[in-house]
Amino acid sequence: MSTEAWFDDPLVRPYAVTGGRTRSSQLGLDLITLVVALRTPAEVDLQPEYAKALQVCQQPISVAEVSAMVDLPLQVVKVVLSDLITQGLMIFRTAMNTTQEAPSQQVLQAVLDGIRRL
Repeated sequence: MSTEAWFDDPLVRPYAVTGGRTRSSQLGLDLITLVVALRTPAEVDLQPEYAKALQVCQQPISVAEVSAMVDLPLQVVKVVLSDLITQGLMIFRTAMNTTQEAPSQQVLQAVLDGIRRL
């Protein structure tokens, strides 16, 4: 087996890209977190996967879309993006807090009544 063959293995490659890390830092990146690059890959010296992620993030894009575009598993992409953010090469914005209190029963009933009157 050549030295190139082990790196092309679909299970070994993600492990090698992240240096064995399986969790990103505590940035709270999820599927819909938006990321955008502050630099271009030409401006910095990066591993190919990091450079590719930086390239696809030249416009705001979700973490899920980055994963699809760079053809790496989501958890690997989270580690890569987290590293790029930590290095100051990228910024992110999380989605609005979805744990806010739900509307009251009376508000929901009023909306339903209004829809029924239409």
